[in-house]
Amino acid sequence: MLGKLFPDSIFPKKLNPQAEKRLRLAQARAEESIIRVHVDNALVFVDTLAEDLPFDRAIETYVRIMGIPEPLAATVVTRALVILGEELVPGRARGTEVERDEDDARPPLRIDGAGERVWPVKRGA
Repeated sequence: MLGKLFPDSIFPKKLNPQAEKRLRLAQARAEESIIRVHVDNALVFVDTLAEDLPFDRAIETYVRIMGIPEPLAATVVTRALVILGEELVPGRARGTEVERDEDDARPPLRIDGAGERVWPVKRGA
């Protein structure tokens, strides 16, 4: 029935390779933003329930209440735990990270040259 409403000649089923590439990049960026927001909210949940629940249970409770499906749930839990771990052991792995300016907190959405490095690397010190 939908085939009659949306014929293939007007709406092709397959996108051209460049459009497919742009779509995948935009989707990845959107998913990354969703993960970042869930991690931030899970950490607020940990702070709010600190007196009542251990941090790992608070994160798992957040994931359950929000109904976050797998594998997204595992990613949110892992990233939240990593941030909490960095607060407990500051500076341990910081020497290996790429330093970023505050203005560079989010990479620009780049459609052309997507294979190029997005994060600027500071050289020397």
